[in-house]
Amino acid sequence: VKSSKNTPIFRKKLDKGILGEANKDGSIYLDKDIPRGSKLEKDVIEHEMVHARDLKSGKLDYGDDYVRYKGKTYHRKDGKIKYNGNWKPEGDKSFPWEKAADKK
Repeated sequence: VKSSKNTPIFRKKLDKGILGEANKDGSIYLDKDIPRGSKLEKDVIEHEMVHARDLKSGKLDYGDDYVRYKGKTYHRKDGKIKYNGNWKPEGDKSFPWEKAADKK
């Protein structure tokens, strides 16, 4: 466990292909297999910090069956989100909230 700017960061086993998750409670999960002190660790933390700030400000929100970004709601089901008429896996880089976090 480490924290960044009052954001608790917990290492845990995440689903395959998922490196990090920002949570509504202000915490961040990092996949336990990311090497400590690596560039990857730094990049994932920076990416998830953008999501954490967006969650805190209300720009981003989510529930079991939706993701809401800048007031627009997207359906969410079985690890996928409907965007522009297509179901894409969560974390897909074409989602506007992912593009914003990738700019870091």
